[in-house]
Amino acid sequence: MSIPQSGGGPVESFEQLAEYLSSGCKTKADWRIGTEHEKFGYCKDTLKPLPYDGERSIKAVMEGLQQRFGWTPVLEAGNLIGLEKDGANVSLEPGGQLELSGAPLENIHQTCDEVNVHLREVRSVSDDIGVKFIGLGAAPIWSHEQMPVMPKGRYKLMTDYMDRVGTHGKQMMYRTCTVQVNLDFGSESDMVKKLRVALALQPVATALFANSPFFDGKVNGHKSWRSRVWRDLDSARTGMLPFVFEDGMGFERYVDYALDVPMYFVYRDGKYVDALGQSFRDFLQGRLPALPGETPTLSDWADHLTTAFPEARIKQYMEMRGADGGPWRRLCALPAFWVGLMYDGSALDAAWDLVKGLDAETREGLRVAASEDGLQGEAGGVKLRDLAARAVEISHAGLAARAMPGAGGLVPDETHFLNALSETLESGKTPADELLERYHGDWNGDLSRIYGEYSY
Repeated sequence: MSIPQSGGGPVESFEQLAEYLSSGCKTKADWRIGTEHEKFGYCKDTLKPLPYDGERSIKAVMEGLQQRFGWTPVLEAGNLIGLEKDGANVSLEPGGQLELSGAPLENIHQTCDEVNVHLREVRSVSDDIGVKFIGLGAAPIWSHEQMPVMPKGRYKLMTDYMDRVGTHGKQMMYRTCTVQVNLDFGSESDMVKKLRVALALQPVATALFANSPFFDGKVNGHKSWRSRVWRDLDSARTGMLPFVFEDGMGFERYVDYALDVPMYFVYRDGKYVDALGQSFRDFLQGRLPALPGETPTLSDWADHLTTAFPEARIKQYMEMRGADGGPWRRLCALPAFWVGLMYDGSALDAAWDLVKGLDAETREGLRVAASEDGLQGEAGGVKLRDLAARAVEISHAGLAARAMPGAGGLVPDETHFLNALSETLESGKTPADELLERYHGDWNGDLSRIYGEYSY
């Protein structure tokens, strides 16, 4: 989750909020790729989650990264809660999940290099202290009571609020991991088209990257339990955003949506002020109960935008949010999939043609089907495996058209990063299907074996 924003003058009009979003528009030459991925850390001998502090802890890993690889510390109330270097940052999710938020890069070759360097650095530090990391969409065995709590004020407020608005919020916070990619848009119309494609095809990403069939130590009946969790978290801030597909969609319409998302907090003087359930519209009028008489700054608006959790969202860029955390190869495949669809004009047109006939009921049905059945899911007569096959084909064409070479020119483009997805489509088996086969096969129901065989 996001680090608090800073700077930004006072907000004096609704138009400023839309202008903040539109200021993210960039020329195509300046479009970049930012990949984020989360992973669970655990003690190698006990298989228990890492505490925040101690000899074997999340803090010890971050201190090792700082000392050994030159990362700069980020502190909150004196606690180490993140790291920064070269436009990237490492941060903590509520249950200690370690997240890399990558720098904005030009191509997938660079993105994958960044991921590889990060995982090698983490392994170098963690091996020395008896710690391992694993990429899954949900913690397979650990209970909520076993999870540590990271010392971040934002998370304390959110934890207290989650049970008031849904049934799965604390599961999301403490026991799930994702991989996502952040992409740019060139104009308002480009943003609208990309956001529509992103939302309509997010169930495809959920299905292709499904990797959380276990929870609380047993099979949970879903290929992506992480996706299931999001469906009952908080209906006011999650979902498929049907309004995006209506006439009149643009930056101002998204602002209207975001203003109606209940607030979590306001960040002041290094502390989180409790504004749970309050209205940003009231804040604009100086009527926020948490800060009577105060009006927001643009940094308050930027913070508030991070508290809306739809399947795809916009800030000054666009975030694809539908995929489970997973194996090393798929950390590169996810950005490749979306870049191929979004960053070539012909591919984007083809992707929109693929999904523009889907109605809201079918889009939501595919979201549910992807969570439950992965690539075997279907809704409204649409089979996810067929939709995914066509989407990957379009993405492949888009990456080929970009013709971004790597390895000093030895690799002509970025298409090979989709190989993991092509193999999944050919076999029909997602990572979740493979895990279930192992669990019911040679693991003989011993779920603890997942750590030894699937850690980074």
